Amino acid sequence: MGNTSNDVGSNVTAVTVVELAGLNTLGISLARIDFAPGGINPPHTHPRATEVLTVIEGSLLVGFVTSNPDNRLFTKMLEKGDVFVFPQGLIHFQKNVGYGHALAIAGLSSQNPGVITIANAVFGSNPDIAEDILAKAFQVDIKVVRQIQSKF
Repeated sequence: MGNTSNDVGSNVTAVTVVELAGLNTLGISLARIDFAPGGINPPHTHPRATEVLTVIEGSLLVGFVTSNPDNRLFTKMLEKGDVFVFPQGLIHFQKNVGYGHALAIAGLSSQNPGVITIANAVFGSNPDIAEDILAKAFQVDIKVVRQIQSKF
């Protein structure tokens, strides 16, 4: 099992062209996602790939959000053996809602799918996105932005 002793309670082990050069030009990659109880794979997107997720062990709540202007959330409870598709470029997530550890395998439609974890990109960019921009975008006080940025 991957090390899930972190703030989000999950561990992603990716096998892309970076880890396995033989995937070059094949248009596929894989990822193993281990979840502690209550662990999440936080909202993220793959700009160059659709993801097909299969639950190997445990119970996962999964979901994705459609693009603007609807921003509609689709969710589903998955059990061992269930499969779910996350369309390319859409923000999606997984959460272990079972009592034990959970395990999923993801197939991605690119040897270099990319991953953008939303919170990390917005609040942990280098250099920081200006506080006033984030405060206005999220409609919160600048102090809230500073507090969130301090965690990244």
